[in-house]
Amino acid sequence: MSTPENAGDGTRCSHAGLPEAVPGQPFLPGPVFAAPYHLDPWQGPGATPNGYGRPDNPTRRLLEAAIGELEGGQVRVFASGQAAITGVLLTLLRPGDAVVLPSDGYYPMRAFATDTLAGIGVRVLFAPTAGPYPSFDGVRLVLLETPSNPGLDVADIAALSRDAHAAGALVAVDNTTATPLGQRPLDLGADLVVASGTKALTGHSDLLLGYVATRTPELLDPVTAWRTATGGVPGAFDAWLAHRSLATLDLRLARQSANAEALARLLADRPDVTGVRWPGLPGDPAYPVAAAQMRRLPGVLGFDLGDAERVARFLSASRLVAAATSFGGLHTSADRRAQWGDDTSPGFVRLSCGVEDTADLLADVTAALA
Repeated sequence: MSTPENAGDGTRCSHAGLPEAVPGQPFLPGPVFAAPYHLDPWQGPGATPNGYGRPDNPTRRLLEAAIGELEGGQVRVFASGQAAITGVLLTLLRPGDAVVLPSDGYYPMRAFATDTLAGIGVRVLFAPTAGPYPSFDGVRLVLLETPSNPGLDVADIAALSRDAHAAGALVAVDNTTATPLGQRPLDLGADLVVASGTKALTGHSDLLLGYVATRTPELLDPVTAWRTATGGVPGAFDAWLAHRSLATLDLRLARQSANAEALARLLADRPDVTGVRWPGLPGDPAYPVAAAQMRRLPGVLGFDLGDAERVARFLSASRLVAAATSFGGLHTSADRRAQWGDDTSPGFVRLSCGVEDTADLLADVTAALA
């Protein structure tokens, strides 16, 4: 089903990747469960892309087409966001190369860089998302995570892409927190997008997924070969669930972002809460870049309750905020990031707004803090 040109977000999300209409067939075909497929006895695998389930799967192809429509590039999906990001790093980087990574980005990715990339001879440089950045001379790849997780700083993708390209470096952007409805890094000059689809993109807290998007075949081909060789593919049912979930992305993000704005304003006015971060607040350090670069703001915010014990009391008292890691789901959740090894204060909380009624969520958080 072709999506009209210049269609809005809701239309694009609900129609992305759907096959042409066939009478008697569903809007979105069910998952194809297959490891081997029937082959043509004469032509072998040359007659169909479906020869074996690890290199390709028709359910996976529909999902890749759908995410590709939203990101504006060709997509390869992976078993998780970490599989996608590490796949890009290990595909593009060789011993002797240099990579610039966010010092305030996703902790497991930073640990992978210091443990694995540095161990194979890659020179790993770190820079905070808000800058300053080192010289990109001699750098092979610059990876940005914007808004950063969990600090929610925002990087100027267009400006940093110009600087990196002038020095001969590639740019990849982790678009997990923003989603392609929040920003399209490929439109802003990035060479690749990497993301976890586990979070807001699919938003139902019931699957693991990652993806890589690019408009450059010379970058996509080795990533595809890497995925085939290492086998980091999502199962057919997860791919189908993800595609089903994309249809409501616009609706989910609208409520989550509205809840985040209301909650951020509430918390910013409380003397017993410090360090409130949300890029949509006019006083937030990330606001100027976010306002110019992002089409919509995430449903995630950060704040500090002082110590681990107060965070535990808050979560125990709340009736709507679940204690859980990850973010972007239908249900509001909160996570004390220091318990996972993040370089944050003991009382720092990353809160992910769900789709509850705004008034109910504000009343619950107010009562729980009291």
